[in-house]
Amino acid sequence: MIGVALKGLAGRKLRAALTALAIVLGVAMVSGTFVLTDTIDKAFTAIFTESYAGTDAVVSGRSADISFQGEQAQTPGVPQDLLARVRKAPGVEAASGFVVDETAAKILDRKGKAINTNGAPALGFGLDTSPGVARFNPLNLLEGRWPTGRHEVVIDAGTADDQGYKVGDLVGVASLKPVERFRVVGLARYGSVESLGTATFAVFDVPTAQELLEREGQFDAISVAARDGVTSQELVADLTEALPSSVKVQSGSEQASDDSEEVSEFTSFIRYFLLAFGGIALFVGAFVIFNTLSITVAQRTREFATLRMIGASRRQVLGAVILEALVIGVLASVIGLFLGFGLARGLNALFDALGLGLPTTAMVYATRTFVASLLVGVVVTLVAGLAPAIRATRVPPIAAVREGATLPRSRFAAFQPYVAGAIVAGALALLLYAMFDDDLGTAQRLLSIAGGTIGLFLGVGMLSSRLIRPLAQATGPLAQGVLLVLGVLFVPVTALLWVVRKGLRRVGLSSETGFPSLRPERSIRRLARENSRRNTGRTAATAAALMIGLALVTFIATLSNGMKASNRGAIEDQVAADFVLTSQDGFTPFVAAAGEAAARTPGAELTTDVRADLAKLGDTDGYLTGIDPGTITRAYNFDWKDGSDAVLRDLGRNGAVVDKGFAEDEELAIGERFPLLTPSGKRLQLVVKGIYEAPPFYPLLGSVSIQKSTFDTLYERPRNQFTFVNVPGDPGASTQAALERAVAAFPDAKVQTREDWITQQDEDFNQFLIMLYVLLALSVIVSLFGMVNTLVLSVFERTRELGMLRAVGMERIQVRKMIRQESVITALIGAALGLPLGIFLAAMVTRALSQFDVRFSLPIGLLIVFTVVAIVAGVLAAILPARRAARLNVLNALQYE
Repeated sequence: MIGVALKGLAGRKLRAALTALAIVLGVAMVSGTFVLTDTIDKAFTAIFTESYAGTDAVVSGRSADISFQGEQAQTPGVPQDLLARVRKAPGVEAASGFVVDETAAKILDRKGKAINTNGAPALGFGLDTSPGVARFNPLNLLEGRWPTGRHEVVIDAGTADDQGYKVGDLVGVASLKPVERFRVVGLARYGSVESLGTATFAVFDVPTAQELLEREGQFDAISVAARDGVTSQELVADLTEALPSSVKVQSGSEQASDDSEEVSEFTSFIRYFLLAFGGIALFVGAFVIFNTLSITVAQRTREFATLRMIGASRRQVLGAVILEALVIGVLASVIGLFLGFGLARGLNALFDALGLGLPTTAMVYATRTFVASLLVGVVVTLVAGLAPAIRATRVPPIAAVREGATLPRSRFAAFQPYVAGAIVAGALALLLYAMFDDDLGTAQRLLSIAGGTIGLFLGVGMLSSRLIRPLAQATGPLAQGVLLVLGVLFVPVTALLWVVRKGLRRVGLSSETGFPSLRPERSIRRLARENSRRNTGRTAATAAALMIGLALVTFIATLSNGMKASNRGAIEDQVAADFVLTSQDGFTPFVAAAGEAAARTPGAELTTDVRADLAKLGDTDGYLTGIDPGTITRAYNFDWKDGSDAVLRDLGRNGAVVDKGFAEDEELAIGERFPLLTPSGKRLQLVVKGIYEAPPFYPLLGSVSIQKSTFDTLYERPRNQFTFVNVPGDPGASTQAALERAVAAFPDAKVQTREDWITQQDEDFNQFLIMLYVLLALSVIVSLFGMVNTLVLSVFERTRELGMLRAVGMERIQVRKMIRQESVITALIGAALGLPLGIFLAAMVTRALSQFDVRFSLPIGLLIVFTVVAIVAGVLAAILPARRAARLNVLNALQYE
């Protein structure tokens, strides 16, 4: 039976290849995701490990452990004079202080604009590169030398390549001081890391960095090396005893581990995000495999019956079909595994193209990647092939002598609608649970939505066979119209082909005659429609694969359109200013002096800054904002729930206005106190003066806001999140130009009108959507090949039928036209099921996210585009099967078994 199964598989190479393709693409996504994220992990690990490779201990400021939404509060520095005490400590061989800032050193491009890192670090270093402490330098010099003077800088080789800088050039650098120009004296890279993605770095000598980054008299940390015979643990103990309790001492390996843990959460998010799309592709692929194996089993009824007649048991037939699925799964998984290695580079290129590049090094091919990818592909194939395999065992031996024998119905077939209904009901219950249970955590809510979505797809897929007949009847005329339109559009091409055929026929090289009519014959239309309705299970399974792809794309488009509307509405409700100053990337803080420069602009009627930084607020980590009580209400609209604009004038040193959500979580009311703790350890008791409700989708202020003067006493280097500017009259281009000139010394500050800023937010959403559509395209491609596969199998199944039609006069062009119309009908059925399902899911998830004020907004234009894409997919899917059907030899087809 093993030999029979393998020979049968070898005899159906095309069908096996088309079946395997669905798994190949899904496994490739899984494999590529693991390779890419493992490579990113290795790059970050290399950065942190090599940063402390020559370091036995690190002395840094002691800070409160504060983080919010993946962002960690910056560790406070240590006094410069502490370095002398460290060097005198027992067990110390060498020590060096260094300065580093993750956002404040923006390198300028050739046009004088700050390079937009899209949220990646813009590192500024102050390093002691003298020979005695060179071991502490995490960077590798590739060209030139290290900086030794006030106006010298070393930049990363990636930025130099991108911007065309070389050693000896002058380059502008924007820091916490106005922009200055420095001589590039060297190019470097971070250890062995090939690329930092969109991140950049600029290296100065220590005194220059301390001035530019406002660390006068401070280091961010001190690196320490132990004497021979002294372990890292012994050195840490000696330093802890010798130094004050206000500093923290860790071994180099512990510091590297702490740093890498912060990043591992981010890379894990990327991994799961991409794996979700691989899972979607495999989920769609499972439909394709189930459909393909079901059709091949039905087509091989007499073959299985013959095997049963000559003594094969049901278990042997089951094993033969399972073996076929196993071989297809293994081969497809192996191909997909290696295809994923190339896909990893493609995904990395996608991130780069969208400005989201991440650090990478040599590609990592971990054992886990091989095992997980092969296991997933094989298991999905076997699970999808199990039901067709069981169905094959039901073939009775007598079917071998019956003409046109078909598989008997399962005894459970009558219960399928009830099972499908139960699955749909369960899926709806999960979605409703996610919608209305306000106590659910984010992870539970997402799992409930995911489970409900998968169940809904399965249930609708099982029920769809009941809808095929009316849908095929309804979409038949539309499919005819589509093909008619396409025919009109391609009249010139058709005419050219007709001329060519005519010429070939006259010289005896072609048997094809006549010019095809643009109006399909009524019999062709009827045959196409009836073929779609004849085997409702096969048509439903084919349409279900496309249904899932379209439903997901529609779901993403509808949900994102609602999010864009919510985002725009939230900004419009909050911002009343004419102009908004942000950093170049729009969300990292920028130097506060830029806001002061904007305030000096002629024509600026009002300028108000919004400072922001992390803090522990009560029992919660979050953002604290500093505002100017006298001006903020003219640029920002507070939706007061308890209080009014008047309370801002009474904030004083300890007063605060809080968001309603924060007040409810902390159970605070007007007049009640709560503690504030900054990362540097400064504490303050705040009093609630007012409670307002910020839009939950995009609140521009932090959970707690205090007056700016108090904020500046709590943080060493306060920076602005926004600067709002009002001008008399309409905000024209001349006023914007004046503001841009005023902040020209701070190139990281970006001046936009209120409307331009809101539009930019929409464009950022669109960029994210592009990435989602590219990733979802994989599942749509799987759906497309599923249609191709089913149509090819349909042609095989109807070989004798097609031979009869050709024998009674049907022309090749008519055969192709019939197959094309069947494909378009199937595509339209998929669209008719997928579009409403996607809209329904978007409506359910929007309701589940109602606490974030996500709105429901249909993207009508995109839905029309998706319908057109489905039709085009149907036409493309029919090309190969239609050509194959048209080329059938009539005599051979009539003898086909």
